[in-house]
Amino acid sequence: MIPTITVTDQDDEPDTGKVPGRRLSLPGDPEDMLIDEACRQLRLPAFRERFIDLAATARREQATYKQFLLDLLQVELADRDLRRQQRLLRLARFPRPKRLEDFDFSKNPNITPEVVADLKSPTWVREGRPLVLIGDSGTGKSHLLIGISTAIAETGLSVRYTTTSALVNELAEADASRRLFSVIARYSKIDLLCLDEFGYLNLDRKGAKLLFQYLHRA
Repeated sequence: MIPTITVTDQDDEPDTGKVPGRRLSLPGDPEDMLIDEACRQLRLPAFRERFIDLAATARREQATYKQFLLDLLQVELADRDLRRQQRLLRLARFPRPKRLEDFDFSKNPNITPEVVADLKSPTWVREGRPLVLIGDSGTGKSHLLIGISTAIAETGLSVRYTTTSALVNELAEADASRRLFSVIARYSKIDLLCLDEFGYLNLDRKGAKLLFQYLHRA
């Protein structure tokens, strides 16, 4: 079963950068031009962007060939991790950026930093456990929802944010056009589904059945 974070109410509250470095203009050295072209063909953008200044640093610090190669590989890996995080955050479709580091625990004494810190780990998602956030309007439920989900996405898992009403409407439209199973299958591929504004929704019988059907099959 796909894990979900559900936000429900007693009323609900109504630029990452690249890996540090700079692209230096290539001198007339034919080896630099060949390296640049090889990096382009091998799709190593960070390697291509940084090899000249890292080579200069390695020469200045008298680094070994292995250390120079390791530095280049680490730059490429860091860049790929960053781009993967950015892609996962775009696919999550959060309505606004919220981070757990900005959450004001002093205004929410019933929420402890220790519990929230545990939820940043993807373990509970991989185990298929759901999470329900319940509280009065203005207590920070949506902030926690987006913040926790952002942290999960940054570990490499796929996340999708939607309101409960939007999901039910999508399921109803899919059912009417006989695409319900394909829509459920698409959502089932997501590691963590975030349902906001659950308490606002007054479901009719059909909507409740569709939502139950999705949660049961997912």
